Amino acid sequence: MTTFAQTKPSLIAAVAVAASLFMAAAAQAQPVMKDGVLADPSGRTVYTFDKDEANKSNCAGGCLAKWPAFVAKAEAQAQGEFGVIEANGVRQWTYNSQPLYYFAGDAKPGDRNGDGMGGVWHVVGEKPAAKTSSSYKY
Repeated sequence: MTTFAQTKPSLIAAVAVAASLFMAAAAQAQPVMKDGVLADPSGRTVYTFDKDEANKSNCAGGCLAKWPAFVAKAEAQAQGEFGVIEANGVRQWTYNSQPLYYFAGDAKPGDRNGDGMGGVWHVVGEKPAAKTSSSYKY
């Protein structure tokens, strides 16, 4: 017989995956600078991935489960350093041609738990950080 204590970690993981899928599915307006970093209009931090190419996402499958795309609204228009690309079946925001993502490990607006992860995931600050090379996958 399986107890709640045995299924609790699976339940928590399922809720985290569902939340990240919801974030990816919920189209957003253009990102804004909040508390020194780029975020969605509600304050959730967005990130760039060093392994992406200009206007091309290289995050798919398991990567997108941890790093959901920052999805643009259907009517979103590119302005200034912001752009919109078609990636993985959605319209995804970019900043200076770099696709933007959420981190599933951020629980609330203002969290920055993914910054520096694997040396390849970064918040976009008012002064961009230098890119580093790493064998980190996602």
